[in-house]
Amino acid sequence: STEEIAPMDYKQSGVDIDAGNEVVRRIVRLARSTFTPGVLSEIGSFGGLFRLDPSAHAEPVLVSSADGVGTKLKIAMATGIHSTVGGDLVNHCVNDILTLGAEPLFFLDYLAMGKLDPNVVEQLVEGIARACHATGCALIGGETAEMPGVYAAGDYDLVITDVDMPRLDG
Repeated sequence: STEEIAPMDYKQSGVDIDAGNEVVRRIVRLARSTFTPGVLSEIGSFGGLFRLDPSAHAEPVLVSSADGVGTKLKIAMATGIHSTVGGDLVNHCVNDILTLGAEPLFFLDYLAMGKLDPNVVEQLVEGIARACHATGCALIGGETAEMPGVYAAGDYDLVITDVDMPRLDG
């Protein structure tokens, strides 16, 4: 026997497209404010474009890293202060790649939540943008996923991936 599956739209599945659009509206200026001269794409694509300066890097080698902030997320959720974990995340990656003698070029973030909360997302990206300004790198894109049933309301996970250039000049 075959059961017929009723069609379902995003809203019925628990995904709020309006909240997603509000998140993009709030964070695009934050991410755009971190753009360095190498950034070639806008926020909203499914990836980001970055041009290496050939005059600065005769034989380019790229370094990549990914990190999360672990249990610091629980502290942020408990206190309602979310802007610090975005900065911690950037700094974790920057510190990791510094051990290889690299300088950060750009980041992509990944945020998953049970229910999108534009206020929380904005705070997270504010922290990422602040740390990007401090380290001279760009947030060129990422992914925000609303995943009801996977994450409880109020819970989220935040991960960042960076691409960097080793300092080969000593």
